Amino acid sequence: MYVRKLFAVVAATAALLGGMSLGGAAQAAAQPSGYGRQARAAGLTEAQAGRLQNEVDAYLAAHAGARQISANRLATGFGAVTLTAPGQSEARDLAAPGAALACGSGHLCITDGRGSFYDYYYCGLYGFGGVGVGSFNNNQTWGTTAWFYNSDGSVRFYHTAKGSSGGVDWTPVFSIRPC
Repeated sequence: MYVRKLFAVVAATAALLGGMSLGGAAQAAAQPSGYGRQARAAGLTEAQAGRLQNEVDAYLAAHAGARQISANRLATGFGAVTLTAPGQSEARDLAAPGAALACGSGHLCITDGRGSFYDYYYCGLYGFGGVGVGSFNNNQTWGTTAWFYNSDGSVRFYHTAKGSSGGVDWTPVFSIRPC
């Protein structure tokens, strides 16, 4: 009888300790990453931060060489892209709350129909995933031409710096050569 009670106490203690360690592991897994904490600090809920990270992960999967540099900003081969966070109508870098995204001198900047902000700085031919109606600011050196291409590689339109335009349908644009 005593052995059975002792066995029961040992088994209960083991189960309790095992549950505590599993609970600790579950809590550790539920803790947000540094980018998740950044998103929460910017006012996103846990669910919104999760949706944003899913969008970032999808962008990273589709664009080799891109890397995440803040909760919603990615460094790319062409420069950077800032994704619109849930609850935002236009992109703002969550690492710098309140700071407006600007198109620096020498850059080609695009805002798509989702409000995502693409900042092209490097010359080359780059795939483009923007959709909807948005705008661009060609703030490159005077006379630099940005080229926008259809899916078959034909020129959709081009723009020579400096200048900007709104009402641009980005859905049929598949690639961009900023300079």
